[in-house]
Amino acid sequence: MPTRRGRGEGGLHWDEKRQRWIASISLGFTPAGKRIVKRGSGRTKTEARAKLKEVLRDRDDGLAIAPNDYTVAQAVEDWLTYGLHGRSETTITTNRILARTHVIPEMGARRLRDLSAEDVDRWLARKAQTLSTRTLQGIHSVLNRAVKRAMARDKVKRNVVALCSVPQGRGGRPSKALTMAQAEAVLRAVEPTRLRGYVIVSMLTGARTEELRALRWDHVDLVGRPDGTPPVPAHVAVWRSVRAGGDTKTRKSRRTLALPQRCIEALHAQRAQQERDRVMAGTRWVETGLVFTSKIGTPLDPAHIRRDFRSAIATATNVDAADWTPRELRHSFVSLLSDSGVPLEEISRLVGHSSTAVTELVYRKQIRPVMQSGAVIMDQLFASSPD
Repeated sequence: MPTRRGRGEGGLHWDEKRQRWIASISLGFTPAGKRIVKRGSGRTKTEARAKLKEVLRDRDDGLAIAPNDYTVAQAVEDWLTYGLHGRSETTITTNRILARTHVIPEMGARRLRDLSAEDVDRWLARKAQTLSTRTLQGIHSVLNRAVKRAMARDKVKRNVVALCSVPQGRGGRPSKALTMAQAEAVLRAVEPTRLRGYVIVSMLTGARTEELRALRWDHVDLVGRPDGTPPVPAHVAVWRSVRAGGDTKTRKSRRTLALPQRCIEALHAQRAQQERDRVMAGTRWVETGLVFTSKIGTPLDPAHIRRDFRSAIATATNVDAADWTPRELRHSFVSLLSDSGVPLEEISRLVGHSSTAVTELVYRKQIRPVMQSGAVIMDQLFASSPD
């Protein structure tokens, strides 16, 4: 005859309706007098007992028991709904696209409790064959944050995604800079266009596109104080961007830049153009105080700027308009300064980087430092060999 189970070992029975074995155990009573019963089910007795042990282990670890059918898709959707408050609309849209294009279709059906680091590694390795490293970092971040949020709400014991590194993806579009001849050709090409002021200020000050789209007239001084002590040149205060809250990318990105004469002329022309737009728009005009706007005063959209930029430079010699974007005007600014012998430290301050290390990392292809100190000292120590 089978031996009787001891006290505390719980019960085991066959559920005809569910066609599964049910292992259960009583853990006492609630303050209201209701019995506390934990259960685990499985196709076999062993599987049911193992499931019950897992439930009890979660209870001992202080975890709430997540539904067995709680999936990665549910965790990601939960994060998209509640975990992005305070982010810009662009950030929210980008994360939704990444989640619903790459994460949910391939990982969503997986039960969150069963997700392993090996699953994530294999998924990222597959995606690395078709996606850039930047996109891989994005989808890894989406899944990581979703699981992290689920872990904080006792849906899963640990975040295995955080243990996985992002592999190298396919090479993205390489950044590049205009040569001096190409830069002059671009500036000539945009002279008769509405984008003239935007392109000139971008190339000649190195301001980010997100900073120029948020630039206000009250942050532009086209006269300065030439008689001041010390004299103050015409300048532009780069203190805002289109990021959430209007903040610049970093604290050091807040900077005040002297304006080259060509920028001063372009901004005078931009102000006159905007006055004409205001008259033509009449009651449709929207006053925003921005320097660069549409024909009715509304903020510029980055997609429209890219389109108008390529159209504006279509006539530039030795420049294929389809290969260039507005952000590469900033790359060109760095490259032209470097070619002219401007120290890296000065370039870093002008572009608003937190350190020269950032400048070297981001613009390593545009910066061409020539280290001369060693050669100078060696020339002093060792004169040229006699003929």
